[in-house]
Amino acid sequence: MTLSLREITMDNFRACLTLSVAEGQKDFVASNMYSLAEAKADAVSNPLAIYADDELVGFVMYDYAPDESRGYISRLMVDARFQGHGYGRAAMTEVIARLMREPGIREIRTSFHPDNQVADALYAGLGFRRIGEVDEGEIVVQLNVS
Repeated sequence: MTLSLREITMDNFRACLTLSVAEGQKDFVASNMYSLAEAKADAVSNPLAIYADDELVGFVMYDYAPDESRGYISRLMVDARFQGHGYGRAAMTEVIARLMREPGIREIRTSFHPDNQVADALYAGLGFRRIGEVDEGEIVVQLNVS
């Protein structure tokens, strides 16, 4: 299996919108439709489709703020049908690698719903640590990269 992150185009746009997390996770992540609209409006976010070989399995979105030397991973979702196969971890690893190539980056942040134990464990396993901040009800974690 080869995991890749690909641009959202008209070829995969509709399929990306049909991706959905498990029913019990719906309060943990914004819909892909909302995320794509946010990326269009803020003009700094990088929304990407997560593929395992040629199968669309998820969605991730990140941005880099050079004035703060900080990257932010604002979305990660793996479709319910494809969870438990390591795709979320692999996608996060790829996004972290992309952000670490940005000149001057010192830290990467993300956040998760307090009830999302899977995200908590995933981020901790990747080296993210809680920094004592809460953003819109979500726990903020940070990976220091300098």
